[in-house]
Amino acid sequence: MKEKLIGAMNGVGSLLVLLALFGYSCYGIVVSIVAAKHGQGASGILLWVTVLVVTLICFRGLFVVQPNQGVVLQLFGRYVGTVRDEGLRFANPFYSKHPVSLRIRNFETSKLKVNDQDGNPVEIGAVVVWKVIDTAQAVFQVDSYENYVHVQSEAAVRNLASAYPYDSHEDHVISLRGHTSAVAERLKSEIHDRLSVAGVDILEARISHLAYAPEIAAAMLQRQQAGAIIAARQKIVEGAVGMVEMALELLSRKNVVTLDEERKAAMVSNLLVVLCGDRATQPVVNAGTIYH
Repeated sequence: MKEKLIGAMNGVGSLLVLLALFGYSCYGIVVSIVAAKHGQGASGILLWVTVLVVTLICFRGLFVVQPNQGVVLQLFGRYVGTVRDEGLRFANPFYSKHPVSLRIRNFETSKLKVNDQDGNPVEIGAVVVWKVIDTAQAVFQVDSYENYVHVQSEAAVRNLASAYPYDSHEDHVISLRGHTSAVAERLKSEIHDRLSVAGVDILEARISHLAYAPEIAAAMLQRQQAGAIIAARQKIVEGAVGMVEMALELLSRKNVVTLDEERKAAMVSNLLVVLCGDRATQPVVNAGTIYH
């Protein structure tokens, strides 16, 4: 069921007319009662009482539409349409009216404990920014669209956490901690797909809390530090090998010194120790020849 926009009468003019009818019917009842006391008949009383009752019923047709709000109108269970024109409005007094806020809203999910792609328990929470764009779907397609948004958002967060590892030292592997933009886009897309049936649009969805579960936090921190050290060492070794290769190439091209294979191996070993070591090296000055 899709939203159908309809117009409604200006409520100010309708209110003035109803107030005039109410006053005039009250006046007519008083006049009819006085006439009945003088023996002129009581038929006028019934007429004016009917007018008064109808006028009071018509007052139910007045309703207010707030800014950024839609009012869903139903007639005996049948969807009539939605009024979005703000201000005082008048419609059939027998219409039932359900106001639906169209304002931007947000909520934060609770901290959920989920296993990531590697099977590690993590705590994760997200902030979801949303708004209703179709009042008919929001009212008729789901039982409670606000509760539906909350439940489906938490389900999407759980599914997202199990689809990615918490952390990764490889650039091509998307992780929850290292690729926040990509993960946020995936989360927004998944929540939007789940909530489109309820006439809800997701404006933004981002992870607000991410941590290892307390029972493994200390162990995973050590593992994370070890992984970071290994990844850093790999980069250092790659850079050191490149620098050694460049040094040997420059020495050979500029004929600074001619080294045999044994001296080249010694030089490579010394450069790698200097470049890859995690402590400062002590220089040694060789006062003799390179062979003695």
